[in-house]
Amino acid sequence: MADAITISNFATFTLGMLVYFAGAALTRRWAILREFNIPEPVVGGITVSLLIWAFYILTGTEVSFDLTVRDGLLIIFFTTIGLNARLSELKRGGKALGILLVLTVVYIVIQNAVGRLGVGFFGLPEQLSIMLGSAALIGGHGTAIAWGPELYEQFGIAEGAEVGLAAATVGLILAALIGGPIARFLIKRHDLKPENEDADPIVGLDYNEAGSAPLNYVGFMVTLITINLTVIAGMALNEGIAETGLKLPDFVPCMILGIAVANLKPILLPKVPAVAGTPVLALISEFSLAVFLSMSLMSMQLWTLAELAGPLFVVLGVQAVVAVLFCIFVLFPAMGRNYRAAVLGAGFGGFALGATPTAIANMTSVTKRYGPSPVAFLILPLVSAFFVDLANAAIIQIFLSF
Repeated sequence: MADAITISNFATFTLGMLVYFAGAALTRRWAILREFNIPEPVVGGITVSLLIWAFYILTGTEVSFDLTVRDGLLIIFFTTIGLNARLSELKRGGKALGILLVLTVVYIVIQNAVGRLGVGFFGLPEQLSIMLGSAALIGGHGTAIAWGPELYEQFGIAEGAEVGLAAATVGLILAALIGGPIARFLIKRHDLKPENEDADPIVGLDYNEAGSAPLNYVGFMVTLITINLTVIAGMALNEGIAETGLKLPDFVPCMILGIAVANLKPILLPKVPAVAGTPVLALISEFSLAVFLSMSLMSMQLWTLAELAGPLFVVLGVQAVVAVLFCIFVLFPAMGRNYRAAVLGAGFGGFALGATPTAIANMTSVTKRYGPSPVAFLILPLVSAFFVDLANAAIIQIFLSF
């Protein structure tokens, strides 16, 4: 058995920030990374995971991380997205939300079909196709882990979870690399510009100084208390939802409650400083996402992919090509051929192969350079973090039944 080193929770959190700065330094040094909008935490995280892989090869020692803080940062990030949501913008994005949901369902079917063709080509069990399809890619590590026991109990496929985790890991890397180039290609080819010039390009936040939390320690505490109370209520709500038999990621009800707080607070508590659209909320949001993504990518154990390298890289290479073509030739025209559609292309490429935070990081990198797209940051998480789990479970079950 190989030796193992486990990095503690606090040290992992600290290292995540250092990894972000390393990625930022590499991005400043290499113009090609800026040109194709590769997010700084992606650059740093992948670089460190490669170094840890080299360390494993040289010493035989596995390195793992305590990721408790990382999971908390994810919940905080999506809560900030909800707290910045305005019903007027959600209404404006209502049609786009419906179209994106339909496109996502269609793509889940396509992704599983590609997985089925892949396992057929390599002579693998047909049911394993979901692990080279939407269970591991759109679903991510959590969904892959959840369906692994099902494959063993129903079909006797013992390696299901292992294949799924490996596919989810490779998919996460690919997702972080294709989103920016997709948007760059569409923006340059069609000479696209942002529709809303008044928003902050970081995450589409409007600065509303009057009656809002100021950018000082008081404003920071007001904003953080608002976020924390929303998270506490969201976690409690999710426990109640779980008792009905419906399982949702913790951040989904937190984001939904954030939307409710953002829109009800001016009516119910008009004298309490607003946090929606403030620099403080933008600061916390960007920090949470950047460190979360750095910690996620630096903690990938790339040596676990070696035994599955052949079929895995071939099938996922095809999946990446299909995702790029779908974003350019299907999603972009269907979403309106405008700047928002290009930003959504970057985001869709992120969660189609990886995860919602990867999608947001891709869109953030694009909007930092080209300008804001607030509606994109609202509708994509609602689809990728909520609706997609329900649709994915149903479609996976259909594919297994055949």
